[in-house]
Amino acid sequence: MQNKKFHDELKRKMDDYAFGVYAITKKFPKDEIYGITSQLRRSALSVILNYIEGFARTGDKQLKNFLNISYGSLKESKYLLYFSKREGYIENLEYEKLINLSEEIGAMLWTTINGLKEKC
Repeated sequence: MQNKKFHDELKRKMDDYAFGVYAITKKFPKDEIYGITSQLRRSALSVILNYIEGFARTGDKQLKNFLNISYGSLKESKYLLYFSKREGYIENLEYEKLINLSEEIGAMLWTTINGLKEKC
């Protein structure tokens, strides 16, 4: 397992990602409040929530399961960002910033998951 500094940095990036998604979705059309706005917010928040919940569990198998869910939520939110950009809800600069952050999170999360695969 990686060190505390690694995990603190990953959590900070996940936190920034969730807050970034919430910030951009405030500008989405009101008729999307129960559609893509809600789904994108839930998937982005799920990234960090499942990460935190996984580390609150006992055992590497449970941790790995929650980290996989976190990774899946990250992929879901990335597609929803792409969809939102195509719909014209997100500016290119905002999109690129969040996509780049999601790529960093994905790489760090994948490293953590692979470290657990060797143990489980």
